[in-house]
Amino acid sequence: MARRHQSRRHRGMKENPELDITSFLNLMVILIPFLLISAVFSQVTILELNVPTSAGGSGVSKPNYTIEVIVRKAGLELGNGVSVVAAMPKKDGQYDLEQLSAMLIRLKNDYPEKDDATILMEPDIEYDTLITIMDRVRETQLSSENNEDMQKLVLFPLISIGDAP
Repeated sequence: MARRHQSRRHRGMKENPELDITSFLNLMVILIPFLLISAVFSQVTILELNVPTSAGGSGVSKPNYTIEVIVRKAGLELGNGVSVVAAMPKKDGQYDLEQLSAMLIRLKNDYPEKDDATILMEPDIEYDTLITIMDRVRETQLSSENNEDMQKLVLFPLISIGDAP
């Protein structure tokens, strides 16, 4: 009886099932090149932003001019921190970015040392609109007289964002 019991034990140990991993390898052969190819096309851009503060602890001797671009559903407004200086209504349902660029260039000429601006947005404004306006506030392209060469002009690269009043 002991022999029969041992023979079962030895017989059970001798029969090792083999793992069939061919389907897993087929999946890896397809998945790895796909992931490597798709990783090339995804790019992430990080833009540093500042949150506007109402506390003014610096003792600047000359008055500081504040540039505020207020994005509303009806259009854009350009303010100086106290009041609205200019209003640019939408044209054909689109924001007038050319007029905004022209006014920002004029402000940059008046205040060349100024590098910061604040963008204030109403709720329910699309994210793409915010990015487009941030790009216009940061820099604009100037065309030369023959309209062949486009030159970038850096306007206000330090951008703060907030909620519109």
